[in-house]
Amino acid sequence: MPTIRVSLGDRAYPIHIESGLIDRVGDHARQVLGDCTLAIITDDHVAPLYLARVEASLDAAGLRHHSIVLPHGEPTKCLAQLSHLYDFLCESHITRKDAIIALGGGVIGDLAGLAAATFLRGIRFIQVPTTLLAQVDSSVGGKVAVDLPQGKNLVGAFYQPAAVLCDPLTLNTLTDDYWRDGLGEVVKYGCINDAELFALLEACAPGGRAALMDRIDTILQHCIQAKADVVAQDEHDTGLRMTLNFGHTIGHAVETCQHYDGLRHGEAVALGMSVMTRLTEARGMTAPGTAQRLDALLSALEMPMALPAIPEDDLIAAMGMDKKSAGKALRVIVLDEIGTCRIHTTEATFFRGMC
Repeated sequence: MPTIRVSLGDRAYPIHIESGLIDRVGDHARQVLGDCTLAIITDDHVAPLYLARVEASLDAAGLRHHSIVLPHGEPTKCLAQLSHLYDFLCESHITRKDAIIALGGGVIGDLAGLAAATFLRGIRFIQVPTTLLAQVDSSVGGKVAVDLPQGKNLVGAFYQPAAVLCDPLTLNTLTDDYWRDGLGEVVKYGCINDAELFALLEACAPGGRAALMDRIDTILQHCIQAKADVVAQDEHDTGLRMTLNFGHTIGHAVETCQHYDGLRHGEAVALGMSVMTRLTEARGMTAPGTAQRLDALLSALEMPMALPAIPEDDLIAAMGMDKKSAGKALRVIVLDEIGTCRIHTTEATFFRGMC
């Protein structure tokens, strides 16, 4: 079983990648957490597929547990649902020696993680990501948050899990839209620091989802190792970790303007990467041909390639709420070429003409 460690001193934790791991959550939870009560937080898409199996594994490990099933989708990642979770944790008599299991995709991981970070001033939690996006990105690194109407992830914390348990077989139950949601983040890693991964994706893309799943262990290890390395060097997102937000400035603005009811996060990120790279290449900041190569891969992966019909002023206003902004300046990620990038400080006028 491949295990990748996030090296953060006494807060270091393992990321296990293994087929069938969903049925061994209990063993890992007991090993990492000891004897305790687990509060399982999941959603109505994931619960019918995996909740009973996780509960059975906890029973087999002799661990007590309670569970709550929330509505699926980005609108769940809000303050109202966070308050609902606090009620559930109180009703379940969760104490500081107990823990949370986040069973699901990025929304559940972010929401459950923020509950763990703040309930009783912090309790332990384990991420059990069941989507591609969550496995390669959101479950690793300790960013937990909820959205506000004004923008995405505006209320949150840096709070690391006790462990991450990735079962690649859970990806077989994803619908195609959730699969594409994760692919946006996968392509991002290839763009910013892993030309070998990008080339692998180019080779697999013509074969569709089946070809990518044939190489999923390699793809997951590339992405998760990259994220772990960056987090170990810049846990609190003050420098290197910002590079993981390539495509996110535009992508988050699109999500905000669509009120989280349009493109999925990874699709919006893919679109943001494409628009950004076309802009920077046209301005001589990115090597010629980079945008064409990126767009060819995104097209082969059936990702969206055109901005939705959103007024440019609305998109730029939403960018002003981006967490990477500093005063009136925006810090955005620019590709030098496939596999290398840099942080560029600019102003909102940089994006004029993107629509």
